[in-house]
Amino acid sequence: MRRFLIIANTYKDEGGRLTAELSSYIREKGGVCENFFSNGESLSAAAPRMEELAPGTEGVIVLGGDGTLIRAAASLVDSALPLIGVNLGTLGYLCELEESNVFSAIDRLMAGDYMVEQRMMLTGHGIAAGKEVEERIALNDIVIHRTGVLSVVSLIVYVNGEYLNTFRADGIILSTPTGSTGYNMSAGGPIVDPKAQMILITPINAHNLNSRSIVIGAEDEVVVEIGKRRSQKDETVEVSFDGDNAVKLAVGDRFTIKKAKDTACICKLSNKSFLEILSKKMQGYT
Repeated sequence: MRRFLIIANTYKDEGGRLTAELSSYIREKGGVCENFFSNGESLSAAAPRMEELAPGTEGVIVLGGDGTLIRAAASLVDSALPLIGVNLGTLGYLCELEESNVFSAIDRLMAGDYMVEQRMMLTGHGIAAGKEVEERIALNDIVIHRTGVLSVVSLIVYVNGEYLNTFRADGIILSTPTGSTGYNMSAGGPIVDPKAQMILITPINAHNLNSRSIVIGAEDEVVVEIGKRRSQKDETVEVSFDGDNAVKLAVGDRFTIKKAKDTACICKLSNKSFLEILSKKMQGYT
C-alpha cells in the first residue's frame, strides 16, 4: 500500500496538525497522500465523492474516532477501499490505532503487513407519505426513534413477512455485529463478534415487560410499520443511518431493513482476538 487518502475530523485534529505530519511522513517514505477534512457529523461530508478520489488510491487512514470511521466507511462503500482508524477521541471499539503508534502502523501498511476484515452492513428503504424512500446504507445501525412530543411509539415488526412483535418504546435499533458495541450495547442489547453475520433488534426504553433484544439471521428481511397509539394518528418517527437523520415516517408508513450486498473493508494490524480487545476496552468504563 503506497497511495493513501487521509480523512481527518476537523474537531479532533485541530488545525490539521497530525494530518500534516502523517502526510509528510508518507511522502518521505516514497508514498503518495491526499487529504480530506470532514466535519465528523454528516454522511454527505464524511469523505470525498467517488469521482474525487485520486486514481490508484489503495487505502484510507481515518483520524478522529469510531463515528468518523463509520461514516467514512458508509460513504466510501462503493470504492471497496480498506480503512483503518486512528482514535483521537474517547473510548472506541472500531479504531485500532492511537496517535502514539500511527507512524509505525504506516510502516506496516506500506510493507503490506496487514489484514482486511469484511464487515457486514445494512440497507434501509421504505414508503413515507406514499413515496418511495431512497435506499441508504449503514455500518453500525439503523435506528427508528420517536420525534416530537414525549410519548412512546408503536413499532410493528415483521421478519420475512411474518409478524414478530409490537414494540411500544422510544424506538428500535437494528444493528450489525460491528454496531453491537454502540447504541445497541447502551440500550441493553447483546455484544457479538464484529465478524459475525446476524442482525440485532433492540428496543429503546421499551414499555413492554417482555420486550428483549432479538437476534436473527443475516439474510432475514425486517419490516417495521409505524403503528397507531393515539386517535389523532399524529405520531412521527425518524430513521437514522449511523446517527445521520435521513427519513421521517408517520403512522402507516413501513420501512424495510436487510443485509447490504456490499461490505465495509476494515484494515487490521493486530492479531488480538475480539474478546481480548473487548476486555481491554470495557476496563475503560470502570
